Amino acid sequence: MAFPLPESNPEALGLDPGKLARACAVIEQHIAQGHQAGAQLAIARHGKLALFKSFGQARLSQPADPRTLFLMYSNTKVITAAAVWMLVEDGLLRFSDPIAQHVPEFAANGKAEITVFQVLTHQAGFPSAVVPEACWADHQLLRRTVGDFSLEWTPGSRMRYHPAAAHWTCAVLIEAITGEDFRAFIKRRVLAPLGLEDEVFVGVPDAAMARTADIYDPQPGGGFQARAGENTPAHHAAGIPGGGGYGTARGMAAFYQMLAQGGELGGVRVLSPRMVQFVTADHTGNLIDDYMGLPMHRGIGPHSRGDHPVARGLGAIAHPRTFGHGGVGSSYCWADPTTGLSFAFFANCRQTELFHNQRMDVLSNLAHAAILDA
Repeated sequence: MAFPLPESNPEALGLDPGKLARACAVIEQHIAQGHQAGAQLAIARHGKLALFKSFGQARLSQPADPRTLFLMYSNTKVITAAAVWMLVEDGLLRFSDPIAQHVPEFAANGKAEITVFQVLTHQAGFPSAVVPEACWADHQLLRRTVGDFSLEWTPGSRMRYHPAAAHWTCAVLIEAITGEDFRAFIKRRVLAPLGLEDEVFVGVPDAAMARTADIYDPQPGGGFQARAGENTPAHHAAGIPGGGGYGTARGMAAFYQMLAQGGELGGVRVLSPRMVQFVTADHTGNLIDDYMGLPMHRGIGPHSRGDHPVARGLGAIAHPRTFGHGGVGSSYCWADPTTGLSFAFFANCRQTELFHNQRMDVLSNLAHAAILDA
């Protein structure tokens, strides 16, 4: 299947090419300064690709190219959430359902009333729960492990980002309802219909392993240290649902184009407009996320810009309805449904949150400022 976004150019899509060129120059400057080895940037609008560029090295001996797959970290969360949205649209699930209604053993340790909504808005109460590596290839063990999660606070009483546990819970939920490996379901229902099965992976197959970029930590004296935990075939194949997907920037720009266009891309509809409106709405208002230290304006998967003076990742000048998600120290993907713009940036170095937040504010603001008819 052909890539779903036809190539165009900024001018034809109502975008200022100078602003996008400046964004590329910032990325190139960061590579020259040693902040990352490689990166990708993609910007799309109105169902067409305005910009897609690869920068630097995917691995220290291998240039990044258009087929390079970057570790998406928590950008994966929105792909996993989209699979849950589809189960709701199928009538197999409700956002108000307790997880234990579909996974009875999840009721253990006081979790019987935790809902799908609470899990996907980071209000479930088990942010620190751990899923060991042994569960990656043993999904019966995964289900037992998730069922045994213990509460740290009363569900619904607080909001605190769940880095991994919430979306492992979603993976178990998907498997319980469908009887299908969550990775296979995501590919079949979310990615393949959009023509993205060769661009975005939750569980990298053997045939695509050579395309994956390594992920690095910056070193105090300069240079990069490969992260041992992530740069393994087992990690790539696991498809960790809250932080282990791999993708190209153009693949994620296309996914967010689908959301910007109300659930349709290239003539293929995968979600209803009403569903997209609901899951990308601000459901938590000015409630502070204890982990982030500011309101995150959570949707049921992504977060939105909202009206707080400080915005994480989406750009300070973004429209309040702009929604998306980030990947720790390395990436952000988003869509502005009011203008039809989508954006995806990946880098292969886990920078500090201070640097990453400042970088993303610059890059995202340049993309928003490029819109000439906003």
